[in-house]
Amino acid sequence: MDALTHPAQDPPAVTHLRPLDAAPAEKENLASTPPESPLAMPQQSLSRFDVEKRHRGVASHRDFSRSIARLLVFGGGLALTGYGAYQMYEVVAVGGVTILEWALLILFVANFSWIALACTSGLVGFLWLLFLAPKPPGLPAELHERTVVVMPIYNEDPARIFGAVQAIFENVQATGLGDAFDWWFLSDTTDPEIFVAEEQAFLAMRRRLDDRGHIFYRHRPKNLHRKAGNIQDFVTRWGGRYPQMVVLDADSLMTGHAIVTLAAAMEADPDAGIIQTLPLIVNRNTLFARIQQFAARIYGPVIAAGVSVWMGRDGNYWGHNAIIRTKAFAEYCGLPVLRGRPPFGGHILSHDFVEAALMLRAGYSVYMLPTLGGSFEESPPSLIDLSARDRRWCQGNLQHLRVLPARGLHLASRQHFITGIMAYMASPLWMLQLFVGIILVLQASYIRPEYFSSDFTLFPAWPRFDAERSLNLFALTMTILLLPKVFGFALALLQGETRRGAGGAIRLTLSTIFEIIMSALLAPSMMLIQSGHVMHFVFGFDTGWDPQRRDDGSIPFKAIIRRHRSHVAMGFLTLVAGLSIAPSLVAWMSPTILGLILAIFLSWATGLLAVGLALRKWGLLLTPEEQKRPPVVARANELAQELERLAAGNPGGLAAINSDPVFRAFHLACLPRAPKRRHGDISSEWALADAKLAEAESMKEALSWLQPKERMAILLDRKLIARLESLPAEPATVGAISSAR
Repeated sequence: MDALTHPAQDPPAVTHLRPLDAAPAEKENLASTPPESPLAMPQQSLSRFDVEKRHRGVASHRDFSRSIARLLVFGGGLALTGYGAYQMYEVVAVGGVTILEWALLILFVANFSWIALACTSGLVGFLWLLFLAPKPPGLPAELHERTVVVMPIYNEDPARIFGAVQAIFENVQATGLGDAFDWWFLSDTTDPEIFVAEEQAFLAMRRRLDDRGHIFYRHRPKNLHRKAGNIQDFVTRWGGRYPQMVVLDADSLMTGHAIVTLAAAMEADPDAGIIQTLPLIVNRNTLFARIQQFAARIYGPVIAAGVSVWMGRDGNYWGHNAIIRTKAFAEYCGLPVLRGRPPFGGHILSHDFVEAALMLRAGYSVYMLPTLGGSFEESPPSLIDLSARDRRWCQGNLQHLRVLPARGLHLASRQHFITGIMAYMASPLWMLQLFVGIILVLQASYIRPEYFSSDFTLFPAWPRFDAERSLNLFALTMTILLLPKVFGFALALLQGETRRGAGGAIRLTLSTIFEIIMSALLAPSMMLIQSGHVMHFVFGFDTGWDPQRRDDGSIPFKAIIRRHRSHVAMGFLTLVAGLSIAPSLVAWMSPTILGLILAIFLSWATGLLAVGLALRKWGLLLTPEEQKRPPVVARANELAQELERLAAGNPGGLAAINSDPVFRAFHLACLPRAPKRRHGDISSEWALADAKLAEAESMKEALSWLQPKERMAILLDRKLIARLESLPAEPATVGAISSAR
């Protein structure tokens, strides 16, 4: 049972590596990529699909338990929703149902069905983990196929990225099966300083690991189609070299056991297209991030197991920490471009759901190994950072409205899309339900009822509610909403290692209560934020794709005030309106009102590093991975700190190109052979960079003039690099004065 929370131990660290500050090899291999081995990745059609081209399964995968799980999840969810709808109807049916009451009933059913399905899915996950979950498999004796591990990066901290991959590399090498893997950094970085730092980190990593051709780096000058385009570029150029690929995210960590097990599982299952792991959150320190980390660790396994059991082999893909069959991915998962302009048209943002749907449509299986363990990720450090990420995810999930009716999709895939859409539509539906409820109470309190209308009726009609039944329904709703957390808490209590890793039964109980209270207070702000995102896209506004802020640290208080002042204003407005209507309304809405009034304080306090660390010191919100840090996580953190110290002592950016001939030669060797430029085809950044380099008398002067886009133009052009190389570090006059002294 504890296999889920404490998987097989990481293998011992590799001991034959060079130190971080090792001297370069005498003869540097300048090639950063191997010869290309292209795979065609045609764009898929959403309106046509040839069933005859589907993959024919090699083995039978009938699963009686999956059918039982689906009956329990969907049948139970439907039964709960029907019961809740009936009770709500009885609440509003006293004296007849008005149009507003019908609206309230419909909104209630939409929201209630969502939490009912989550509840029954959590119940199935709890029972499966308690009685049926298998133990994680041991390491395979050998691997027959070559697997590539790819890390797409976009303006990320190089020390953290390269430290993480080196830690994973060492862990895989220690299994004795490291020769079956290649490692690729797929950079779409547009910041010139980070671009140079990535190449420096890659070159240093290859020297340290005494690499024999397993570690590669590719940089794309333009971030076309974002992460999906980054992966597609790799597949269409080098995908033919690798039967399968493990896709990481910029905050991913995985143990050698997890990666090797995924590779073995893919080899053993020729019908598998994508095999997904369950990433747990680690390395979080702010209060907000530690709340997420605790919730993911205690409740996440139950929720994920329930989803995995009823999905079976018709599962979903979360975009990272999974293994993919490369040829099938290339043949069937080329993303279409949606007609029209963003936000609902253009390139698909939430590509992972669509790729899973296309893989299922092609006849391959997509499933999860929820008890594998050894898969980790990070989370945003504050509510505002989560909001920025949610904005992108919201647009991507709402785009799925365009993909939902695609021809040939599996029914499970359509359900996945609906679930993803509802994850964001639930917030505006909840807000509408609150508004309609307030209007009804206002109507009942201040508007004189029309006892006898012009229409013939035997009884008068006015808005009334069954107060006792309403309270019972509220209690039922809260119970169903909290039950998945209760299941996770109960399972953690039963699992000895998890219970001890969370600080013991008392601290685990206190942490769970604290998490529930904080989540309830933060929920109203998230409701308004997500509702704002939905409305933003409904009115046709597109979102950007800035890199996610991953490190801990507070946001300026002024920015927090700007982000939440409207939430506080709405909280006070609701309080005043509620008091003027009926004190009972304020009591009913007190969690929502309190969460909005305290929005600025909550956002500020939960984003503070000191608050999160203080709770950890007191033993609250602890997770087993905090108490006993997995070796791969500890090693990645250690390497990141060492790499940051080393990078601080070396020149970066254009100065490194100018002053280090070995690095300059490597950088030039990494540049793609661009097609010959047509006469007159000159970008403004290139022209300005060329002019400034021509006038500069030193590197110092050039650096003071060049803007980031101009620096990037230099880094991507051999002619401009040659001109940069010829510049002295300091102006001649400064050198002369120094000589005289």
